[in-house]
Amino acid sequence: MTHGNGGDLLAQILIDNGVNTAFGIVSVHNLPLVEAIAARLRFVPVRHEAAAVNAADGYARARGGLGVAITSTGTGAGNAAGSLVEALTAGSRVLHVTGQIDSPYLGQGRGVIHETRDQLGMLTAVSKHAATISSVAEAEDVLRRAVREAVSLPCGPSSVEWPIDLQYARHDVVARGPEVPAPVPPPDENALARADQLIASARRPVIWAGGGAVDARDEVRELAERLHAPVFTSNSGRGTLPEDHSLVVGNFATAAEDLLAEADLLISIGTHFRSNETKHYHLALPERHIQIDVDPAALGRVHPATVGIAGEAAAVLRRLRGGSGDRQWRERAVATRSAVRSRLREAIGPYGEICDAMRAGLPRESVIARDVTIPSSQWGNRLLDIFDPRTNLFPVGGGIGQGLATGIGAALSGRDAPTLVMAGDGGLAVHLGELGTLAQEKPWLVLVVFNDGGYGVLRNMQDHHGGSRAGVDLYTPDFSRLAQSLDLPYQLVSRPSLFAEALEKAVAQHGPAVIEVDVTALDPAPRPFVPPVPVPRED
Repeated sequence: MTHGNGGDLLAQILIDNGVNTAFGIVSVHNLPLVEAIAARLRFVPVRHEAAAVNAADGYARARGGLGVAITSTGTGAGNAAGSLVEALTAGSRVLHVTGQIDSPYLGQGRGVIHETRDQLGMLTAVSKHAATISSVAEAEDVLRRAVREAVSLPCGPSSVEWPIDLQYARHDVVARGPEVPAPVPPPDENALARADQLIASARRPVIWAGGGAVDARDEVRELAERLHAPVFTSNSGRGTLPEDHSLVVGNFATAAEDLLAEADLLISIGTHFRSNETKHYHLALPERHIQIDVDPAALGRVHPATVGIAGEAAAVLRRLRGGSGDRQWRERAVATRSAVRSRLREAIGPYGEICDAMRAGLPRESVIARDVTIPSSQWGNRLLDIFDPRTNLFPVGGGIGQGLATGIGAALSGRDAPTLVMAGDGGLAVHLGELGTLAQEKPWLVLVVFNDGGYGVLRNMQDHHGGSRAGVDLYTPDFSRLAQSLDLPYQLVSRPSLFAEALEKAVAQHGPAVIEVDVTALDPAPRPFVPPVPVPRED
């Protein structure tokens, strides 16, 4: 046992749980935490609290462990809230530790600097778990419980607020090893038996793998190959089966309605059938449905489940042994896989060459982080192959501007491969300050900025639905001079044929680099991307 302040305690808990890097912004209300982490681990000073949580989120997803964000109280914690919504939506293992004013003044409304009303209530609304450290004696238990909550299925962010006087106080510091996730109850035997019967009687089953399937990769592969079943994925489930596998139709459910119409059984694994992946819940799905989810509340919530099985995906799939499959059905899967990709290639025109160059220019283990922008939404989320789910980073909640910080977190997670970030000029502007973090920390990261002078997704939506343009055209900085001011290598691409060489040069930097794609110089896509969001029309 040693002794130290609260920062020393937190640093030890992070080390116990395999964390070597934390992200945050230093403040008078978290100074002991930042100092201790910087002394024993790597502290990355981002430029905005939201980016701290995004970076911790990216670190967690790419590493498969716990990500950590440190923020200040009040406004700082409020700034982090939007990114906590993303981590909650994505089920990311994030520990968010925020300061709090001196404990004797809590709840008095005195106007102490950084004070806010009911900060814990705010954190509770945007976190899986939230707690306050109220004494030195309980600090370790509160922090370790927060870690357990974050890493226990269904995972999600844990937030802890910590009064500054208690951070400075003397704490016992003991190495105790990693926190053990809470056990998941075993699946119901009757439900397993009924599911086996359905599988045995099916001739044309399909699998839909979501984010809850990514830790059951071997089991999903065995089931798909045994049943010769086409594998659809949500965006979160991409890479559960490598996307060059012949059975992977992928994140193309809305483009393969004919195949779904022929299917006689749907086996969904850890997916919640989000609105943008189901035509706002109007996509016709097979009536017979086996749904597997670690969260019992998810069973039948969106699409009725003939059999619902609550449990960890890998454990459930290992118990399902029925069925043998039909090779002709496999051929339908292979044909559909090819057809949906060909149709999308036709729709994106010149971007197909950029997509191919990206995939060819990156190792299979490279993380590809995608912000909300037309190239991501139209083809990056579907056509750009993902081979490992830990390389698949994107904003599950749909919020714009999170891509760069998420990519920085992933790039600092310990992978010996370049990270690629796809962003638009509008999204990048949300956290333009993180270019400073990129320049300072120097991760092996290639930032590709698709510059169309504004919010292209919403511009297309307004044009498509006959509305007038409003709020979508933005003044865009000169990215060449901006990169030069930060000593970031920069290249401009104005033709698709130039992208492969630009990417090769950027990757060869073994550090940060920026590629700007001048969208206005490219031939327009034959079919402009319009997000699948319903817009009511007057009769």
